[in-house]
Amino acid sequence: MRPAENPRNPFVQTQCDWLGPPPDAALAVREEHARSILTENDSPDIPYRWSVNPYRGCQHGCAYCYARRTHEYLGLGAGSDFETRIVVKINAPELLAAELRRPRWTREQIAFSGVTDCYQPLEARYRLTRRCLEVCRELPNPVGIVTKSFLITRDVDVLAELRRRSAVRVLFSVTFADEELARRIEPQAPPGPLRFAAMQKLHEAGVPVGVLIAPVIPGLNDRDIPALLERAAGCGATWASYAPVRLPGSVADVFLGRLRQTVPNAADRVEARMREMRGGRLNNPEFGRRMEGRGAYWESIQRLFETMAARFGFGGGSECGGSVEPDVVERAKQLTLF
Repeated sequence: MRPAENPRNPFVQTQCDWLGPPPDAALAVREEHARSILTENDSPDIPYRWSVNPYRGCQHGCAYCYARRTHEYLGLGAGSDFETRIVVKINAPELLAAELRRPRWTREQIAFSGVTDCYQPLEARYRLTRRCLEVCRELPNPVGIVTKSFLITRDVDVLAELRRRSAVRVLFSVTFADEELARRIEPQAPPGPLRFAAMQKLHEAGVPVGVLIAPVIPGLNDRDIPALLERAAGCGATWASYAPVRLPGSVADVFLGRLRQTVPNAADRVEARMREMRGGRLNNPEFGRRMEGRGAYWESIQRLFETMAARFGFGGGSECGGSVEPDVVERAKQLTLF
């Protein structure tokens, strides 16, 4: 158990300081009846329009997670609050069913999830993601999923049936080949070998799977790209994507603090590489350019990814995109998440 630690929330005027040592950051769950569940995206940086997030906050604790700032909209912190103060939308399946039954709904693809991992540990208890997928299976509606969790294998029956009735693709987010380094930067996330084991199991069940190497952190994990692509290809992945790290607002404080604490010898070099690919900044907030990198070092990463993707049979890869396996080309016309 580590102590509570959060950067200053820019949306809260009053800030409190502990008079003594901060308390332990213990898990606290708040159940809520949400008013809506489908979130519409209008950013050109994101390759989907609709997403579903049954949870707010994420127990995986990845220091680089761009979604940490969403907790600040709740009056909470982007640091340990994001990892331990989780909001559960207990009526998510009912809301989703109501939305998909509306006459105006045109069966557009839905992304699970945009700002959290829909298979974080609390899903084992609440089963909200499974129930939402059951709604998509029954109605039916195409789905794309991004996750780090082995828990998704629990729902292989629903996913396989959803593929037969509509369309589904699962993208496994994998960041490090070095497990020791992974535990320092994403301490509560499932180990990489478990993610690949889940990828293999879904592939064997006929569920299309891919790998997302994200975020690529220049000077820290870019050297892992060949090993990750090779392992994913061996587990049945048929397309691959990647995305550069971006650290909006207080996420930079969280990530750089974790980096200096756990990988001090590399911290300055990594920060310099990250700033180099965004003109001296750690994030580019401009719509349409938030997921871009630039500069000689980033271009070398792009070439490395493209070369290795071709070598391991992905037919090339794409930044924030991916290749489509031949047997689902028709379904891919309506499934554009990846």
